[in-house]
Amino acid sequence: MLRTYFYKLTTDDGGAPCVKDGLLSLAICKPMIRSTAKEGDLIFGFAANSSHSDNRLLYIARVTDKLPDGFYYITGKFTRREDCIYQKHGDRFEWRPGSLHHGEGDLAHDLGRYPYYERANVLLSDDFRYFGINGTADYKSNYPLIKTAVETLGQGHRVHHGEALRQQLHAFMRQVWKEIREKEAGRRTSGPRRGACHRSRSCGILDEPDGL
Repeated sequence: MLRTYFYKLTTDDGGAPCVKDGLLSLAICKPMIRSTAKEGDLIFGFAANSSHSDNRLLYIARVTDKLPDGFYYITGKFTRREDCIYQKHGDRFEWRPGSLHHGEGDLAHDLGRYPYYERANVLLSDDFRYFGINGTADYKSNYPLIKTAVETLGQGHRVHHGEALRQQLHAFMRQVWKEIREKEAGRRTSGPRRGACHRSRSCGILDEPDGL
């Protein structure tokens, strides 16, 4: 059965997700989602309380491709994307100097440890709606179960839902696709900050526990 994930973003700065040229990528942060999600799964990103207290919708994406083993970082067509922040030197990955996001100390969290790099999975979507700064919390009026689930969600993500919540999430997605035709319906909420990471205090999340 296809899965539906949702989580809160405290930083929407072009790193995770990265939206460019009609493609949304999730390459850094959220390693558990990147490891377990597969093609066809849905991902909802809402703003965290520390970012926007109304938990506005930032994006919805259907996963259309998944690149394992760090393939994203060594493929030429992706190297100019803002979240392509690692490169391979010999058989080891390293942070790409000058990258706008993260730093040397985040490599193990993003990719895993040498030699396995078990977290080096990247999710891609060409079937998404990204709102960024134009996101709203209007969904709370029509989807009370989503409202409650998002407001009570702490760190990490949620993937296991009751049938009623799952149906509301899918109905919400269908409504958004019907009403909004363009993939990029807004710009990022903020500019990149190299110190910002979804596992640090600057992002409000220290570690990502198993999805609930």
